[in-house]
This record gives sequence, structure tokens and C-alpha cells, in this order.
Amino acid sequence: QVQLVESGGGLVQAGGSLRLSCAAAGRIASINTMGWYRQAPGKQRELVAVITSGASTNYADPVKGRFTISRDNAKNTVYLQMNSLKPEDTAVYYCHADILPSAVAGTGFIRSYWGQGTQVTVSS
Repeated sequence: QVQLVESGGGLVQAGGSLRLSCAAAGRIASINTMGWYRQAPGKQRELVAVITSGASTNYADPVKGRFTISRDNAKNTVYLQMNSLKPEDTAVYYCHADILPSAVAGTGFIRSYWGQGTQVTVSS
């Protein structure tokens, strides 16, 4: 059973920093793109940042220059360093990964996985 386990959310004042972590657990053959999404109350889930297996990154415009996504392939973990946080960054943050489980490695069938979500609240 493959799952994504997130940690690192919390309450922070505007201008502060937080670091989110997301570890993929289970029997995994390979991991392709990993990323972070967020969903604020009353809004749709939106992309925050993604990183490929080759470490290419892409960011949503509102977070460019403030957030940094990185990954440790040896630990099957993706991170999101969030600096200069603003109240509008308040949301539930979800980790996402495209994973090839070991159980179906021969098929090459990559599956999409989501974390349980972690709350980030930025006070003004």
C-alpha cells in the first residue's frame, strides 16, 4: 500500500516561514513528478509548485520568489519551503505524486496519489 504522509503545517504570522514535508511510503518502484497543491475555503484546489524526477520545477505565479520546492529521491520525500508568507496563503496544502508501485512495476502503470492535507494558517 503506497501512501503520502505530510507534516509541517501550522499557524504563522505574516512574513514568517514554514516548511512542509511529504514522504511517500510503501513498496515503490519509482516516483515521477511530485508537487504541492492548496485549497482555500470556498475555492478550488490549485497548483502551488511541482518538481520532476530530474528536479525541474514550476511554480504558480502567486508564490514565485517566496516558495521553494525540492525533493530527496533517496528518501522519497518532497519539501515546500514557504517564506514571506501572506494571509492569502492560508489553505489546506496537499502533496501529490505520480508513483509506480512495485506491485505493478512490470505494467509501467503509474498511479496518482494525494496526501491527507495539512493546514497552513497565516495571520495578519
